[in-house]
Amino acid sequence: MRFTTILAALAVIGLGYWAYHQTIQTQMAMRDVERLERAIGAEHERLSVLRAEWAYLNRPDRLRELAQFNFERLGLLPLRPDQFGEVAQIPYPRPVQVIEELLLDNASTGGGSSPEVVQ
Repeated sequence: MRFTTILAALAVIGLGYWAYHQTIQTQMAMRDVERLERAIGAEHERLSVLRAEWAYLNRPDRLRELAQFNFERLGLLPLRPDQFGEVAQIPYPRPVQVIEELLLDNASTGGGSSPEVVQ
């Protein structure tokens, strides 16, 4: 009878310690979460300020004035319709599958470490 009482008391003490330890860990985790939430809020606020500054700096009238002011110094040319290209002239990247095939073919033929670029 005495042995089981001592064993039960030790179990209660061990479980109490475990529960206390879990409580402390939970409180630390909650403090970390609160700290991270404050940091996220501050970064959201900072991001909104940066977006506002970016919008302010990229106003069309401001950019137009800067372009006119620095026109000679930058060697800018007036825009003409023939300066714009067509969508068909854009060199889109090749699909990944074709590039992988080129890599495999190059590796199997004992070629160099990089495949030939075909345009």
